[in-house]
Amino acid sequence: MQLSEIIASDAVLPALKAGSKKQLLQELANHAAKHAGLDARLIFETLLQREKLGSTGLGQGMAIPHGKFATLDRVQGYFARLAGPVEFEAIDDQPVDLVFLLLAPESAGADHLKALARISRLLRDPALVAKLRGTDDAEGLYAILTEPASTSHAA
Repeated sequence: MQLSEIIASDAVLPALKAGSKKQLLQELANHAAKHAGLDARLIFETLLQREKLGSTGLGQGMAIPHGKFATLDRVQGYFARLAGPVEFEAIDDQPVDLVFLLLAPESAGADHLKALARISRLLRDPALVAKLRGTDDAEGLYAILTEPASTSHAA
């Protein structure tokens, strides 16, 4: 699965401002609601419920909040590079500055897991993460996120 299948170029936020984890999730929910045709409050509450099960902060400044929704017809991704790091209760207790929001249909078991695995593999690539942190415009971030896997792992 390529990220270009789940993320649109206008689903990238290059300098999202948030002062807390809750505010970050609210801002992401507001942005995603415009694209997904879902209520922002529903997205926010779903993300909060998921976080109560355990933080989606992966460590090293990255998080993948995610949720499933009955009315979605496909997996959708949203990426935010934060203007400043936010405390996220990540596994390494480090604040988060790169966030990939994933919304999936309730029926998308395997596709949801494939998307999570793809994003997590991508975010484990130190060179790619450095590029994301060094790029401050949406077009550049989108290009980095959607470049074919073979080129992003070439060394």
